[in-house]
Amino acid sequence: MSFGISTAAALVALGLAVGAFGTLIGAGGGFILTPVLLLLYPHDPPKTITAISLAAVFANATSGSAAYARQRRIDYRSGLLFAAATLPGSVLAAIAVAHVGRTAFEAVMGVVLLALGAWLMTDLHLHDRTTGLARRQVLLRGALYSLGVGFVSTFLGIGGGVMHVPLLVRALGFPVHTATATSHFVLAIMSGTATATHALQGSFGVGDGLRRALALAAGVVVGAQAGAHLSLRLRGAAIERLLGVALIALAIRFLAVAL
Repeated sequence: MSFGISTAAALVALGLAVGAFGTLIGAGGGFILTPVLLLLYPHDPPKTITAISLAAVFANATSGSAAYARQRRIDYRSGLLFAAATLPGSVLAAIAVAHVGRTAFEAVMGVVLLALGAWLMTDLHLHDRTTGLARRQVLLRGALYSLGVGFVSTFLGIGGGVMHVPLLVRALGFPVHTATATSHFVLAIMSGTATATHALQGSFGVGDGLRRALALAAGVVVGAQAGAHLSLRLRGAAIERLLGVALIALAIRFLAVAL
């Protein structure tokens, strides 16, 4: 797909949709965007796809975080700690993905998304007993989870919210709406770091990669505002179901191709 006015318009429209849905569920939209980019650009290496996706996720998460900040839904103390914990893994993953082929990349993504989707779609209304844990222990566990999230989510170019929201809700007892907002705040910091690492490595390639990222970013910034507003109208369980269904659908697609 060559880059022209029609391509730019299509990418802006895609960014609008991804930005709205990604912010709605606190996932940044990378778990949707990376699969779509893999379909649109079958000859691009994983490092270029993930670099473009993470740049758009950064724009989405930054815009969404601004909206959530106005709604006063972000837990900044937890968010700053969790964000710091993601950074080592996100930098290493941005470097490691350059050495992985597309088939292996798609197979790993399919397995990860299927596991996350299945987790969300089963026992939706029951939360882990850690809900009553002392604040200090919750923060420590959250930091440990975030360390792994930083690597896996950056490696796959899916941001991190798609993994962080379930962990915050299920394992740490955060209310869903606080989890989505705090996850977005963490995601803005993590994806920004990963995008900078990709840029330093030249992962965007020459020309088109950066233009694609900018077109997507223009769309997601606007879509993120709409998603944050819409999230106030949905119950927590509905948000979890949306996320679970989307993950399973994408996982099936990847596994079908890879296997």
